[in-house]
Amino acid sequence: MITLKEDFMVKALLSSKEIILKQFLSDVLGIPMEEIRSVRIANPYLRKRYRRQKQGILDILLWLNDDSKINIELQIKAQKDWKKRNLFYLAKMYVEDLQSGERYGRLSKCICISILGFNLTDSRICHTIYRLRDMEGNDFSEQWELHTIELCKSPEKGSKVFEWVKLFNAETEGELDMILAGIKSEGIMEAISQMKLLNLKKRIRYEYEMRLKAKRDRWAEDDYIREETKTAIIRNMLAQDMPVTQICQIAECDEAYMEEIRNKNAL
Repeated sequence: MITLKEDFMVKALLSSKEIILKQFLSDVLGIPMEEIRSVRIANPYLRKRYRRQKQGILDILLWLNDDSKINIELQIKAQKDWKKRNLFYLAKMYVEDLQSGERYGRLSKCICISILGFNLTDSRICHTIYRLRDMEGNDFSEQWELHTIELCKSPEKGSKVFEWVKLFNAETEGELDMILAGIKSEGIMEAISQMKLLNLKKRIRYEYEMRLKAKRDRWAEDDYIREETKTAIIRNMLAQDMPVTQICQIAECDEAYMEEIRNKNAL
């Protein structure tokens, strides 16, 4: 089964039925469903103000009730400087719609929801909410809000995100059926139904296969580069008449491999 740990699957699911997206936002942000009047998906490309400025591309960009901007992103593998990257996108979202000469009152509240496949902190808490506050916990502003949902951690049973975490971690239809048996949330029930339907669609399956092929090709390229680098290092050491045992230790190879390279050089 294609799981929700594939970003294109998350996009397809959240854009398939409005009730799914509304339920997800309601559960994560703590907003009653009846207060979500409208949700519309916007262009994920954040414009560059200057030619050399870094382009921002969001996973899913939404307008909530036409006055709050929300970015939903999936990041399964840990990245270097992820926190700084996340702040970059939040800041870029915030200034995106303010044209030159316009007043600051036009700036909209911006929220980032990051679904992570790695542990960001040592805390046991699965769903963490960050805001701008002073040392005593008093809000400086509600304009910026960061949500992280760490899929490797178990949320408190009964919490709003509990079923969503189970859904993102589900790898088989049997697991989906187990989730379905114990829930009453109409939005999650619809999400499970749509996940099953999406898994049957040829377009989704084709995109999944292309992603796997791209990964395999990248692995093969990386292996080739590593092999070529190791070979070049061994050739350089052979040219310097370094002892065989020392070469094997540095290059982490056996003598047979080193002799194979020596023989190729001789040819």
